[in-house]
Amino acid sequence: MHNKIRRLFFCLLCFIILNQKAIAQASSTGIFDGQTDVGLVKHEGSLQYDPQLQQYHMEGSGANIWATSDAFHFVWKRIKGDFILRTNAAFIGKGVEAHRKIGLMVRSTLDSNAKHINAVVHGDGLTSLQYRKTVGGITEEKKSSITAADVIQLERNGNIYTMSVARKGDMFVTEEVSDLDLGDEVYVGIFICSHNADLTEKATFNNVRIVVPAPATLVPYKQYLGSSIELLDLATQNSTIIYQSPKSLQAPNWMHDGASLIYNSDGSLYKFNLKTRQPTVLNTVPAKNNNNDHVLSFDGKMLAISSNDGGPSIGYTVPVTGGEAKRLSAVGVGASYMHGWSPDGKYIVFCGQRNNEFDVYRIPSGGGKEERLTTSPGLDDGPEYTPDGRYIYFNSVRSGLMQIWRMKADGSEQMQITSDDYNNWFPHVSPDGKWICYITFLKNEVKPGDHPFYKHVFIRVMPVGGGPSKVVAYLYGGQGTINTPSWSPDSKHIAFVSNSN
Repeated sequence: MHNKIRRLFFCLLCFIILNQKAIAQASSTGIFDGQTDVGLVKHEGSLQYDPQLQQYHMEGSGANIWATSDAFHFVWKRIKGDFILRTNAAFIGKGVEAHRKIGLMVRSTLDSNAKHINAVVHGDGLTSLQYRKTVGGITEEKKSSITAADVIQLERNGNIYTMSVARKGDMFVTEEVSDLDLGDEVYVGIFICSHNADLTEKATFNNVRIVVPAPATLVPYKQYLGSSIELLDLATQNSTIIYQSPKSLQAPNWMHDGASLIYNSDGSLYKFNLKTRQPTVLNTVPAKNNNNDHVLSFDGKMLAISSNDGGPSIGYTVPVTGGEAKRLSAVGVGASYMHGWSPDGKYIVFCGQRNNEFDVYRIPSGGGKEERLTTSPGLDDGPEYTPDGRYIYFNSVRSGLMQIWRMKADGSEQMQITSDDYNNWFPHVSPDGKWICYITFLKNEVKPGDHPFYKHVFIRVMPVGGGPSKVVAYLYGGQGTINTPSWSPDSKHIAFVSNSN
C-alpha cells in the first residue's frame, strides 16, 4: 500500500512539474510553440516576451538566409491550412550589416536547407519576398516597391503566398508567389538574422498575429469565427488582446467611466469589466436579439439599441445598467439601426430602411415622429453627432464607393469628407472632438454597399475637419469590428474586434 501511495505521489509530482514547464514555456514564447537557431550559428539566439504589451524582443545571429542554406534565429508555431501572419517589426540600434534581416517566415522544416518563404525587411530598408522552392535549392526574391516597411503581412491561400507591407500609417503594397508547395503543416513565425556570423542583432515585434481566416464554405450570418477584443494605443499603435472567445463578439462601446466596455454576442448585450476581464449580461427585455448597432448617450446613462425580434431591426432605449427596453421604432415602418445620440440627449440618429431605401433619420429619444435627414439615392448609414452637436458624420455610397460624409445637425449642407479608392464606413468622432476613426474595406473584396464579416480591413484616423488619413490598425475583421463608437473617454485608445477561426 505504501509503495502504491509513493508511486501515485511521484506521478502527481511529475505531472505538476511538466505542467509548470508547459506554462513557463507558453508564457515565455507568447502565442508561439517554441524557438530555435536554424543552421550553424556562433551565438545562441533568445526571446523575451512581454505579456503586458504582448511584444516580442528577439536577439539572434546567423550568417544569412539566402542561397542554398540558412542560419538565423526563429520563433515558431506549427500550423496547418491557410493563415495570415502579421506583425510590426523594428531593429533595435543602428546595427552593422546592411542586410541584417527581420520578418515573417513559413518553413517546411527546421533544417537549414528547407523549402521556405519569408517576408523580410533588411537593415538598409530593402523589403522583399524571398523563397526557396526545393530542398537545398537557390533562394529567389521579389522586391517590394517600398522600402523600410514597418508593417509586414504574409498570407497563405493554398500554394499562393502574398506579402503585404507598409510603412506605418500607409495602406499595404503587395507581392505574390504562386505554386509554392511547402506542405500542409508548416512552421510559421518571426525571425532575426544578423547577416554576420560573428555578431548578434536585436529587434522588437509587436501586433503579432496568426490568423486562421474563414473557409470558403462558411455561410455568412449563419456560421461565425472566433473573436478577439483588442485595445489600440494610438500613441504607439500597439494593440493588445484583452479577451477572446470562439463566439462572435461585436461592436465594443467604451463606457464613460473608462472602466468597462459594452458589446453584443448571440443576441445579448454584455458589460465587460476591463479590470477583471469578465463579461456580465445586460437585461434588455423585451429586446432579445440585439445586433451590433448600439450606442451610449453622451451622459453615459442610457443606451440606444437595435434588435431583430422576429422581423426588421427595431430601435429601443434602455438604461446603461440594464432594464426594460423602451421601443422607439413605429410598428411596420421598416428596419432601424441606432447609431448616435445628440449631446443634449434629445435626439437619436439612425439608419432606417424605408421604401427600399436606407437613409439617415433622427427621432426624439423619448419617442415621437421620426425625421428623414438624407434623401439621395443609395445607402446612407452610420450617423453620429460631433460632441458639440453641430454636425452629424455618416457614410454614403452616393458618389460611387462608400465614403465619409458630414452634414449639419438639421440635415443641411451635406458634404463629402473622404474621397479615395476604398470603401470607408462608420465614422466615429473622438470625445475631444479632434479626430475621426473609421473602417476601410478594399474595393476588390467588397461591394460599396456591403460591410461583411471576415475581410482584410483597416482602421484609419483623420482630423475631424478632413485631411490626410493614416492607418492605425491592420486586421482581419469587418462586420462588428467598429460598427459603434469605440473611443476611450480620453481619446487615446480605440476598442475593436478582430477575427480568427
